[in-house]
Amino acid sequence: MTYSLIVNDRAVEVGGPGLRPVLDVLREDLGLLGAKPGCGEGRCGACTVLIDDEPVVACLYPVAHAAGKRVQTVEGLADGERLTALQDSLLTHGAVQCGACTPGMLISLTALLERDPAPTDHAVREALAGNICRCTGYTQLVEAALAAAGTGGDAA
Repeated sequence: MTYSLIVNDRAVEVGGPGLRPVLDVLREDLGLLGAKPGCGEGRCGACTVLIDDEPVVACLYPVAHAAGKRVQTVEGLADGERLTALQDSLLTHGAVQCGACTPGMLISLTALLERDPAPTDHAVREALAGNICRCTGYTQLVEAALAAAGTGGDAA
């Protein structure tokens, strides 16, 4: 079966079984390696992408359900070499360490800031609830998100 998707604003067609995870399609068919395979059970958030502006764990999301939808990966956030305010803020606040969780964190926080441009500390923490990080803890991530939103944290 063939499925049409819009990935990072580009129309693509991919083939395979309908239950094939979007994560596999992104990494194997499209060469987009930003979403990371982690637990394979939807618990760690390393594979988080946006599908029609909603964060989903791509390791569990079937490509058949993504047909006709917009998929955004971490590769689609920056404008060429120009990073988003959130990406800059994560770097400035030391919220990036090993990189395994970073793409999923960026996607989850991007979704939050798009629906709530002035989130509270609690809202940021809640948005990150599905993303596990073992390197930085969450303080720097929360500060970075609040600074990017201009609602708190250190000036970015």
